[in-house]
Amino acid sequence: MKWNELTIHTTEEAVEMITNFLHEAGAGGVTIEEHVDNSKPRDTSLGQWFEIPPNDIPEGEAKILGYFPEGIDLDEVTEQIKRRVEELREYDIDPGQPVYSIREVDEDDWANNWKQYFKPLKVSERLTIKPTWEEYTPQSAQEQIIELDPGMAFGTGTHPTTSLCLRTLEGVIQPGDEVIDVGTGSGILAIGACRLGASRVLALDLDPVAVSSASENTRLNGLEDRIQVVESDLLSVLKQGVNTPLSVKLPVRVVVANILAEIILLFIEDVYEALESGGIYIASGIYKNKEQAVQDALLAAGFEITQTAREEDWVAFVARKR
Repeated sequence: MKWNELTIHTTEEAVEMITNFLHEAGAGGVTIEEHVDNSKPRDTSLGQWFEIPPNDIPEGEAKILGYFPEGIDLDEVTEQIKRRVEELREYDIDPGQPVYSIREVDEDDWANNWKQYFKPLKVSERLTIKPTWEEYTPQSAQEQIIELDPGMAFGTGTHPTTSLCLRTLEGVIQPGDEVIDVGTGSGILAIGACRLGASRVLALDLDPVAVSSASENTRLNGLEDRIQVVESDLLSVLKQGVNTPLSVKLPVRVVVANILAEIILLFIEDVYEALESGGIYIASGIYKNKEQAVQDALLAAGFEITQTAREEDWVAFVARKR
């Protein structure tokens, strides 16, 4: 099958929003390429595998490739995407000077080739992410495996925001916790929470592609009885209700959100209401230039910030409900 490939050269800061734009415009898949320099010293204390080859993408920039089926008016789609990318500047998200290009490709050129670079990844003392197509033997009885096929959804564990969340969850989750995962993507954080001892997780995402991916990964890990995946705009499902009862009982002890800072700022008070007294909110996906804004908003809502974690240009907060 032939596909139309729309390539956008932009900044790392704008990647998640532009990826969403592509999905909403009808992309059948999205590939993200960021700056890689394997000569740069890396933390291998947990045995991480860094096998992605170096590229010529400048540091701080990224290349996003969206794939659209034959028959779609890609010129119209491109103009729509351009307008939305420029609007990001109004929200203090810098897309740089975007460059757009279009070409026709075979499905095999993109659908599976990226898998050769996704290897088993030990992201914390207890958690290892294993692609479904890779063989891997746990190195200890304590090591917990997350089986993952991210498909078209965000979240392989290789991005700093995801690994930050998983390591932070390891220090927060207590046996029997009930957890809400906002913006679940591939479901990786929901699965990780269960592997760390959570009894129930409500996994929410607005993107139907992500809901499908998270549901499938939940099944692959045998966690259908502990993870409920629901299509929801942030925490609106808690107010509107769903056709079936929610798996978690409010208030919960832990809420985790690995999404953009601009989105985190929209529902901090909703998170506060969803948490029990002393409950923990893990907020990640925060680019360094938004750190102060999110910190101020958390404090204004009544949270106490107990930990600030950083990796590369990204920040995660651990905040406790007073």
